[in-house]
Amino acid sequence: MSGNRNAWGAVFALALATAALSCGASNAADEDLVKQVQALTQRIEALEREVTALKSRPAAVPQANAQLEQEAQTALAEINRLVETGSVLEAKGKLGEFQTKYAATRAGQSAGRLVQELAVVGKESPKDWGIEKWFQGEQAINLNAKGATLVVFWETWCPHCRREVPKLQQVYDTYKTKGLQLVGLTKLSKSSTEQDVTSFISENKVSYPMAKENGQSSSYFAVSGIPAAAVVKGGQIVWRGHPGRITDEMIKGWL
Repeated sequence: MSGNRNAWGAVFALALATAALSCGASNAADEDLVKQVQALTQRIEALEREVTALKSRPAAVPQANAQLEQEAQTALAEINRLVETGSVLEAKGKLGEFQTKYAATRAGQSAGRLVQELAVVGKESPKDWGIEKWFQGEQAINLNAKGATLVVFWETWCPHCRREVPKLQQVYDTYKTKGLQLVGLTKLSKSSTEQDVTSFISENKVSYPMAKENGQSSSYFAVSGIPAAAVVKGGQIVWRGHPGRITDEMIKGWL
């Protein structure tokens, strides 16, 4: 609306200036009016370009109404609850329905990472993990074992990883004799070095297997942010999420 008013105002001003010029004034006044006419002409052309650009923009997607937004928030909370309690396959089914019904809501737009994580659930475990180097524990783990294997993706430069990765040592100590395997995978991205990894392992007294992968596993497990974790059991990916969400109840269910 303001663009239209500005355009009409400029046209009106141009008309007045042109009329005044045609009435015959002094030479000095003529020169001044000519400059005004030129400036107004340029202004109108700029406004026309602005209006054209505005018209070419795609129409905004209408926001969902308040009731639909509330329904979407409730539905997403229920899906997250299922994930947190280990009912991932049920959550994956409900997420498909959620996307169909609530894609245009704010909750629907915020569920992108969850969609990405649950998409890998049910896939077979990778046949080639892309391991380039073992820092420790190569003899203590079998990535193709039938039991439950917790895989953690991390980097030394990531502050959240530096907090979560050492916490998993207690998980490993508690459940390694009950059938849980645990392995940490790093790509040594950004400025991270092998020395950084070995120093971190030593300083935090991490004893579970650690390896460098070439990005193949990260891609296979749809890792876009770290720390990230997944559980492989019976040759299939049965869970995918943030390692901080893992509970004793979930681990006991996997075992």
